[in-house]
Amino acid sequence: MPQPPLHRPTRPVLARSFDAVAAQYAAARPGYPPALFDALEELAGRPLAGARVLDVGAGTGIATRLLAARGAGVTAVEPGAAMASELRAAGPGTPLVRALGDALPFAGGAGFDLVTYAQSWHWTAPARSVPEAMRVLRPGGALAVWWNVPDPRVAWCREQEARIERALPGYHVDRVAPRAPDLIRGLGLGLEPESRELAWTRRVPLETHLAMLGSRSYFAAIGPEAARPVLEAERAALLELFPDGTVEEPYALDVTVTLRPAGPSDSGGPYTAARTDKE
Repeated sequence: MPQPPLHRPTRPVLARSFDAVAAQYAAARPGYPPALFDALEELAGRPLAGARVLDVGAGTGIATRLLAARGAGVTAVEPGAAMASELRAAGPGTPLVRALGDALPFAGGAGFDLVTYAQSWHWTAPARSVPEAMRVLRPGGALAVWWNVPDPRVAWCREQEARIERALPGYHVDRVAPRAPDLIRGLGLGLEPESRELAWTRRVPLETHLAMLGSRSYFAAIGPEAARPVLEAERAALLELFPDGTVEEPYALDVTVTLRPAGPSDSGGPYTAARTDKE
């Protein structure tokens, strides 16, 4: 029987969708390889050990815990109640603030060494989130944004993304990762981002891979009934490729790091314009 037309979720609905799949997100989403944190240290010009880090859009705390494991002192920022609950359960000692990345509830000149957006910066408005990050960083501190992206150089990843886009019009409508450096440069703040792309893979059971897909915003927003036929089609396609039921997921990890220009310590300097107190 033909499926009824699917209502395309709006961007605000997509941004709020993760609380519905918080436990699934925590269980199935990939982490990040050690090479990412090596690159962060190189591009930021300092070790993570002993660094004061603000992890914004922390979700269930995947990056938060890995940053802490490298010796950083991490404060997490996460707006979603269920996502924050998963973060607290996995890292009960982590300081956690419920807030949005476009309006950080910290004083200017808060003195963070690093502000990170792991898999979350695309939910912000760069014209607000970048000045906000600069405002709370110490002079010489760094903003880092990164994403795990299915590696487009691998044929089955390209084919899977194409299948899902055909089934779900509007899926992945805005691929921000490769555009992050230009978006930051285009803000007119005199910032000079640097980028790296890292390739890595993980091997997971097919069910974990499908749960990972189901934790993406579009699937979460349309709900399990609408998502089920798309995920079942993926199960059938992937069993042909991985008949033993173990999927090798290849990722292209795009990371962009932007230094706050060094200068006298202040309360936010030219970045105070991003404040949203009157909104």
